[in-house]
Amino acid sequence: MSNLRQKVLVLYLANSALDSKVTGWSIYDGTGKEPHTTGDSDTPPYKTGLDALKAGWRVIQFPQLIPPYPNMEYTTSFQMYEFIFEKLEDAA
Repeated sequence: MSNLRQKVLVLYLANSALDSKVTGWSIYDGTGKEPHTTGDSDTPPYKTGLDALKAGWRVIQFPQLIPPYPNMEYTTSFQMYEFIFEKLEDAA
């Protein structure tokens, strides 16, 4: 039986391009090897989404590009450019 477990990396990028700067992130480790919590680091795990790909992470979700409603272009809201990555690693 396989001991593979999923690790999930959520990166918020400056725009919809994978090579744009990381502005926020979260990591979830299904192997249980690395405990992560919100705000546990001041430095992003990667500079760009492309750097995460080069490190072996696989993209499983791209952000949906939603145009702003009229007259709402400069309001604040959720972070729009959320990319979700995964890795499968041995839990043993």
